[in-house]
Amino acid sequence: MPIRNITPKELKSWLDANEDVVVVDVRLPEELEISRLNFSQHVVLHELPDRLDEIPKDKNVILVCRSGGRSMQAAFFLANEGWDADRLFNLDGGILAWAREIDPSLPTFY
Repeated sequence: MPIRNITPKELKSWLDANEDVVVVDVRLPEELEISRLNFSQHVVLHELPDRLDEIPKDKNVILVCRSGGRSMQAAFFLANEGWDADRLFNLDGGILAWAREIDPSLPTFY
C-alpha cells in the first residue's frame, strides 16, 4: 500500500483549482507558532488515533509536517485504519519545502 508524495507545486495547483482536498498538519502546537498553513486543519500525530472522525474518507487527504517524515507515518496509519491509500498524500519535503517553493514568508529552516 504505497503512499504517494505530492509536491508543494502540485498541492498549490490543486488549491488554486479549488480541488476538494483536506490538508492535515500533524506537527506539534509549538511548531505551528513558527509557521502555519492557513488552509490546513491541525491534528497532532500522537492524537490521530483519537481524532479519526475529523479526517474524511471521501476526499483526498494531504498530510503535512515539518519535512515529510511524521506526515508519512500519519498517512500509513490512516491507510491501516481503512482510508483508501489512493486518496492519501504526503507533502514531499513538508512545510519547509512549501516555504522554499511556494511561500517565502515562512521560515525555510527551524
